[in-house]
Amino acid sequence: MNLRVLAAGLVAALFACACTETAPTTQPAPPAPLEGQPYVLKDTQVWTVPDPVSGRDYEVFVSLPASYEAEPQRRYPTLYVTDADYSFPILRQMARRINLDGPVIQEFILVGLSYAKGEGGAASRSRDYTPVPCQPESHCQLIHGGGGAYQAYLKSEVLPFIEGRFRADPEARVLLGHSYGGLLGAQILFTDPALFQAYVLGSPSFWFGQRHIMKMEADYAQSHTDLPAEVFMYIGAFETPGPTPRHASRYDMVGQMSAMEQVLKSRAYPNLTVRSTVLAEEDHLTVAPAGFTRALLAVLPAKP
Repeated sequence: MNLRVLAAGLVAALFACACTETAPTTQPAPPAPLEGQPYVLKDTQVWTVPDPVSGRDYEVFVSLPASYEAEPQRRYPTLYVTDADYSFPILRQMARRINLDGPVIQEFILVGLSYAKGEGGAASRSRDYTPVPCQPESHCQLIHGGGGAYQAYLKSEVLPFIEGRFRADPEARVLLGHSYGGLLGAQILFTDPALFQAYVLGSPSFWFGQRHIMKMEADYAQSHTDLPAEVFMYIGAFETPGPTPRHASRYDMVGQMSAMEQVLKSRAYPNLTVRSTVLAEEDHLTVAPAGFTRALLAVLPAKP
């Protein structure tokens, strides 16, 4: 082979290698976001927490506070809220907005208790949030009375799951329930009060089962001299029979909440605090956002 040709080939090869080694690598451009996609709440999580007793799968929604990653040694109070499909996004956004100009409420882990997979909300909550079957059962289209079983599921499955995976303070649990969810909160308060340290009973359905919850309260009082808990109740002023379409048509829920507050205060439990508020111009369906705000300010105020 001609030496001149061989030398030229070697030079060309070396130049090609040099070019290969120094040429910048380019990353493929990320795919453009698709328009019209569903809106997703950022920095939230959805977990399936099965109930081994009933065989049902329940979804649990979680939102961590803004400081969670930056403060790895810190434990946070935890707010558990029923009916998570509507209550979780409202509470998440309100908690952030309240503190925009500085700490007004504590940062907390928000846990949304959603419904059983494959069920509608009405069926799931009617069964899981009520303490006794509907009477007479023939008049009820949905199953009621599974509150005790659901309470056991919360205690044995949901609370250990949250406190095993996240830095949730077991000494600072809050339960917030609205309507049937408030009834569930009262049921837990009178059967296993230490399960939560604070209870928010929003527009509670104390009328259910011919006011069965009052019997549960009386049964608790007969065998206990203390009820260590913080209780905050809210209700809309229209949740009583009245002249407008927004007034309740059957039950005086305002009066029933007031009666519950009076009974609890009459027990003179040394470690029980009870507060309530009646919110003007609100009915059973509109009161939740305002009630949620009052509840956060009441049970999770910022520490000095």
